[in-house]
Amino acid sequence: MDRASIVHEAFLGRVAAGDLPPGVPASGPLTPELAVSIYRSGCLSRALDRISREMQAQKQGFYTIGSSGHEGMAAVAAALRPTDPAFLHYRDAAFQIQRAGQVPGQSVTWDMLLSFACSSEDPISGGRHKVLGSKALNIPPQTSTIASHLPKAVGAAYGIAAARRNPPEHTAFAEDAIAFCSFGDASANHSTAQGAFNTAAWTAYQGVPLPLLFCCEDNGIGISVKTPEGWIKATFSRRQDLAYFACDGLDIYDTYATARAAAEYVRKRRKPAFLHVRTVRLYGHAGADVASAYLSKAEIEADEANDPLLHSVRLLGEAGALDRGSALRIYEETDARVRRVAARVVTRPRLQTAEQVMASLIPPPRVCAPLIGPEPETRAQVFGSDLNAMVQPQPMSRLINWALTDLMLEHPETVLMGEDVGRKGGVYGVTQKLHGRFGAHRVIDTLLDEQSILGLAIGMAHNGFVPIPEIQFLAYLHNAEDQIRGEAATLPFFSNGQFTNPMVIRIAGLGYQKGFGGHFHNDNSLAVLRDIPGVILAVPSDGAVAARMLRECVRLAREEQRVVVFVEPIALYPTRDLHQPGDDGWMRLYPDRDARIRLGEVGVHGTGTDMAIVTFGNGTYMANQALPRIGAAGISARVIDLRWLAPLPLAALDAAVAGCDRVLIVDETRASGGVAEALMTHFAEKGLHATRRLTSLDSFIATGPAYAATMPSAEGIVDTARAWAGAKVRA
Repeated sequence: MDRASIVHEAFLGRVAAGDLPPGVPASGPLTPELAVSIYRSGCLSRALDRISREMQAQKQGFYTIGSSGHEGMAAVAAALRPTDPAFLHYRDAAFQIQRAGQVPGQSVTWDMLLSFACSSEDPISGGRHKVLGSKALNIPPQTSTIASHLPKAVGAAYGIAAARRNPPEHTAFAEDAIAFCSFGDASANHSTAQGAFNTAAWTAYQGVPLPLLFCCEDNGIGISVKTPEGWIKATFSRRQDLAYFACDGLDIYDTYATARAAAEYVRKRRKPAFLHVRTVRLYGHAGADVASAYLSKAEIEADEANDPLLHSVRLLGEAGALDRGSALRIYEETDARVRRVAARVVTRPRLQTAEQVMASLIPPPRVCAPLIGPEPETRAQVFGSDLNAMVQPQPMSRLINWALTDLMLEHPETVLMGEDVGRKGGVYGVTQKLHGRFGAHRVIDTLLDEQSILGLAIGMAHNGFVPIPEIQFLAYLHNAEDQIRGEAATLPFFSNGQFTNPMVIRIAGLGYQKGFGGHFHNDNSLAVLRDIPGVILAVPSDGAVAARMLRECVRLAREEQRVVVFVEPIALYPTRDLHQPGDDGWMRLYPDRDARIRLGEVGVHGTGTDMAIVTFGNGTYMANQALPRIGAAGISARVIDLRWLAPLPLAALDAAVAGCDRVLIVDETRASGGVAEALMTHFAEKGLHATRRLTSLDSFIATGPAYAATMPSAEGIVDTARAWAGAKVRA
């Protein structure tokens, strides 16, 4: 007999015999009616766990990680409001069930079983994963994450408070809501979680409102590794600016009272708190896990003897809320009902095709109010003397700054955040003056933690803001790339488009900085960004292009709810000259405010037909430097500026190279995993074989005189073009 059956039979026998575990008497503000509803939620959660294991054995269910032992989370849900956004631990079925009882019109048993069966009718994921979540219940879906949802919970709490001052058009959370997030005791040790705890306390320490309730469900073990006894309490009970509350999750009366006190603290004081809930884990980690491989029989039986449902039966009886016979009937009737529903659920349709699976990769567009824009007087006041400078060509950094200013004037829901973006104005001055123009609540100086920066953006986007987070250098993204891959980009996919977190992530990156920073500040790999389904990747080549693309990126986030990454070539920020010192050949005028470069639109420089040079970013600059020298060699060429690297603008690219004899791809990313690999494959599949590539070597970037030695150059482009075309240089 498996452990789930052993626990089930033990419950039936012990309740019938009155053999209930001892404990403190029931006390606190929990009413009899609410106590019984919490018990019912626990019984339903337990029945769902058992049937999910049977479904998996019958190949009618496909992923099993149960909530048994964590039924006390129903009492936590009862202490909160259904308008409080909840980012849940994967063992929180009882929480979702209890919350469903707070919102009319829910069919939680049917809905959760559809998810277990991976039915395409599953109302949260559309059959893409067995997840907890519900739009109606304010529960964004989480998959089997460790702690990666904690940073966005911090951001959601910040967004709730920020919306009081600056309510976005698409505000999702109630003004008096608190953000709730739960996780296991082992997850509390994860660096992502530690960053979130630190960020919350760091924020609260400065008096910034942050209505956030962390909830640690402490069952004493993470898969097979035990948490040291007393570790969670010792670690969190004395944290500065993070109030600590503790309760026994086996006691629904204690749990409800403590959770209610913690929620009241957070809601009234607008400060974060940590709720420590003692639980047990029954049946092992997941369906395929055998706990006896790493726990003794005595340890397993000790947890099973502390079955929280047995404790609930005792407490309900002592409080006069429910006798043992009625408690047993509820348990048995719930189990029978779940079996009846499951028999119907397994007949429901499932996803079959790639098109069906991928239908939610791209979130649906949303209707936005027509743009009004600022009055000319307001705009003039904000820009000040910069308006006079707009009649003269400027470098990229300044045009991006002006574009950000106009975007923030036009869209009050846009918010910038990042390390040094505020008072300093960014490492390269790109965001200078914005802090003074829009204030600290819209240009946010964050702590030094990329996970927290992106988590802040993701969470604020949940509440209708359009965040524009900045990562100082492309190499720093790798500290936090899972916040894009595992959280931001997957949210529409696993919620069937119901939840989104649109944003524009600005990253200073790529190579060619002279003598500064080496590979820490010069990173020419974009592979990790191009590999994330649904993410748009944009790379401008000059200031006017950057301004027009940035406007399109914000439109894509605001109206189409997309996650966009805007990589700004650092070396081109200050670049003024193209061919000769003082020629100002790469300076540009600030484009008209309504001028944009649409997603998928490429740039074409020149009209030559002998060769098309396909490139982007710094490559566009170098190719334009090379163009006259290539022409002097008798080769007529054109330069194609890709601009959009994910998805690649293949239709526009094909049209742009039409009529050219050869295609030379100049790619400043690396030979392995670089953009050129995809372009070469595309041209080969199209039957265009006269294609070559000039890429960076598979190397990191050095500091000092050899800063560009591993990357393409204008000279390299000229040499490659000459050698390939077989032309001689004319003197």
